[in-house]
Amino acid sequence: MRVLVVEDEVPLAELIRRGLAKAGFVVEVAHNGVDGLWQATEEQFDAIVLDIMLPGMHGYDVVRRLREREVWTPVVMLTAKDGEYDQVDALDLGADDYLTKPFSFPVLVARLRAVTRRTPVARPAVLTVGDLRLDPAATQVFRGETEIDLTPREFSLLLFLMQHAGSTVSKGEILQAVWDPAFTGDDNVVEVYVGYLRRKIDKPFGTDTISTVRGIGYRLDDAPA
Repeated sequence: MRVLVVEDEVPLAELIRRGLAKAGFVVEVAHNGVDGLWQATEEQFDAIVLDIMLPGMHGYDVVRRLREREVWTPVVMLTAKDGEYDQVDALDLGADDYLTKPFSFPVLVARLRAVTRRTPVARPAVLTVGDLRLDPAATQVFRGETEIDLTPREFSLLLFLMQHAGSTVSKGEILQAVWDPAFTGDDNVVEVYVGYLRRKIDKPFGTDTISTVRGIGYRLDDAPA
């Protein structure tokens, strides 16, 4: 399994490289965003460990440009930035997971194995379900020609639902993807935010896109007006 580590702190990058190599990964290292983007675009990797605060090019820009170029290699953000909206921004731009420094090395290995186990599929630059469109790079949502203003959390939730359109996803899966894998709060927060979404993407347009699957979770489908 080939992993690209993009980390500007040389001692930490070497520590990660040696640790991942010991765990059985083949590791390449870049120390700035420009080199990291070039390697991630020109070479084949199974996963990328990417810092946010990088010289040359910000980690957010690296993720955004990778996704714009339709490079869908799973990305685990590894950073000292631990704010809620930092995580939301990373996920909105196309990252697959997020770890904060200091981190547990076994958890990093487990996260990498988890993201590489997922079936790789070509994800379109713009997601479309019926007349509902979501552009991850531009962080815009449209119902037909009408743009819909969403909060970062609402956007992340809709992105996850549209990525799994036609499939039922549980509250637990939503919490892991949209909130945090270590979230320990009340899972009813998912229900609250689904309600917010419905009031913005469905009710004004006379549609019923998001359905509740009792006892399981939620499903987003094409629902004509």
